[in-house]
Amino acid sequence: MNIFNASGRRLMSLTIFGSTATLLVVSVALARNPFTADELKAMEASLTQSSKRGYDMWYGARADMANNGLACANCHPDASATNPQTFPKFMPQFDRVVAYRDMVNWCIENPQGGKALDVSGEDMIALEAYSFYLHKGVPIQTGLQTRQTSGPTPKNARGINVPGTGIGFDKK
Repeated sequence: MNIFNASGRRLMSLTIFGSTATLLVVSVALARNPFTADELKAMEASLTQSSKRGYDMWYGARADMANNGLACANCHPDASATNPQTFPKFMPQFDRVVAYRDMVNWCIENPQGGKALDVSGEDMIALEAYSFYLHKGVPIQTGLQTRQTSGPTPKNARGINVPGTGIGFDKK
């Protein structure tokens, strides 16, 4: 007797399908969200702390970022006209496509006359966290340096709700 006749194959297919469906339902039911509420809270606190550090640096907290008294905020208050959401893009100063952090270091070294930051260091990440935070929701418009997107509006640029530290040129 051949158990693999047409009805036997249908029965085997239904059994395999049923077992697979049951396994899928059980695994989905037992799966947890990728992060718990406490984990998400800790991640948000870490990002907020980095953004606050970037805010302080943006307003002059690191003296070695300038040798002429300028801070990022002198030219870019609240990260205006930085357009981090448009990077990477071609920049004539480099004659190539660069990342946002390259442009940040260019500004530190040239207009501010300071020492470039480690592009993978916590200080650069903090500056990026602050600048990108203020540009959340601002539409991405890639392009050349001469075609900048508009700066963050009050709807987008909520700022960081902390009092100023009084370090550097921080007057907020």
